[in-house]
Parts: sequence; C-alpha cells; structure tokens
Amino acid sequence: MKSLCRSGLRTVAVVAAVLAIAVASTWLGPLSGIAVAQEPQFTTDFRLEDCEFVARGANPYFILRPGYQLVFEGQEDGQTIRLVITVLRETKQIFLPDVGVVTTRVVEERESVDGELVEVSRNFFAICTKTGDVFYFGERVNIFNPDGTVSHEGSWRAGVGDAVPGMIMPGTFLLGARYVQEQAPDVAMDRSEHVAMGLEVNTTAGRFEKCVQVRETTPLEPGAVGVKTYCPGVGLVSDGVLQLVEFGFPGASGAAK
Repeated sequence: MKSLCRSGLRTVAVVAAVLAIAVASTWLGPLSGIAVAQEPQFTTDFRLEDCEFVARGANPYFILRPGYQLVFEGQEDGQTIRLVITVLRETKQIFLPDVGVVTTRVVEERESVDGELVEVSRNFFAICTKTGDVFYFGERVNIFNPDGTVSHEGSWRAGVGDAVPGMIMPGTFLLGARYVQEQAPDVAMDRSEHVAMGLEVNTTAGRFEKCVQVRETTPLEPGAVGVKTYCPGVGLVSDGVLQLVEFGFPGASGAAK
C-alpha cells in the first residue's frame, strides 16, 4: 500500500500529531516537575506461527477476493488523482524462517495524476484463518518519474533482511488499538491507530454505515499523518483527498457500483 513516507497526496502534518504526544506525556513526579513525551506503543508481535494463512477471503473491512476492485478519485493542487486497487488472480509465495512458506494474494494499485500513470505497486497479503486478521507481507513498487526513470522506493518483502510482516486490518476492530502495518526498517514503517467507529460515510459510490477510521503514521516522517476510512463489506472508502467512486467486480452483472 502507498507508504506515508513517499506520498504527498495523502500525508498531512496536523496539530493532532502534537496533541497525541501531549496526551502520551508522563509526569515524572513532584520532585522533578518534568513531563516527558513518550512515543505511543504499537503492537509488533502477532504470533504468526499460530496462524494458518489463506490468500482468498475477507474480513469485515478488507476484501481479498480475486477480481474485486476499488476506484478512487480526488483533487489536490488543481490536479485530478485517480487510484485503482484490484485484487489480482495472482499469488506470491513468501518464505518466513519461523513460519514456512506463506501463499499471499497480490493486490495491485495503479495511481495516475491528470491521466498520466505515476505509480504501480503490487502488494502481498494473506488472512490468518484463526483471527480473520489480514497481514501485509510486502510490496513491489514502480514509481514513474518525469525524467523517464523508474524508482522502486518503498519496496520491501517479509523474510528479506530484517523485514517481517505487519498487520493491515485486524479481524476485530477495537477502538484505540495500535499496530504496525509495515516492518521493514528504514524502508517502510507505517503504523495504524484505530480512532473512530460507527461512522456514516457518503461517497459517489454510495452511502455506508458502521464504518471505521484509522490514523496512519510512520517514524520515517515524524509529524506526518494519514487518515483512512473503511466500511463493512466494501473495504477502503476514503484515503485523504481520495474518495470511493466505484467498487465491486467489473464485468459481473450487478456487482459493481
């Protein structure tokens, strides 16, 4: 998925980040009279060895069914942004030393600006059948620069170097939960915090209820915050300036909107 540290489109520095630090401050005692800001803690150990993974299925807020597609559009700085996310009919096997070979589903993201393709990423996900948690095993990124060169900034894969899987969406949404989405030191280190639930959301694609919201941060870009909203049975419906305009299975009668 698009990392905060390489996305100016859906990354904003907000006062909320400062407030979060203030709330997390700990008073050291009456003798010191000093409050020290502490970094919020995020879950990093998911006991993956207890999971049986599948590359097809869904939990309430994240769908891994081949052919499923989400289309987003938005405006920023006078430019039209379009993002198409497609669950491909492809899988990728990833080896983890303590787990073995995991078959993951490939999810493609294609982003364009004013009709020009600027980035394509292939993301690798699998579902833990025991919990319904969807885990993130890495991504292959192609960024098409104006000078014609192609950058792979942000690419990572669990099991390579120090990279290990993160969680992209748990099977049960708990308000206040914090966890890492990406665990590739100095490359991709996005984190997620559950900040709202029970939301009603209106988009071009429809009106949705019982939606949830997550706030994403990364230690690679302190102060940067991204906000995403997910709705049951649909998945992601908003990502910063991007709003859902179509979803479903293209070509399937009555499935796409």
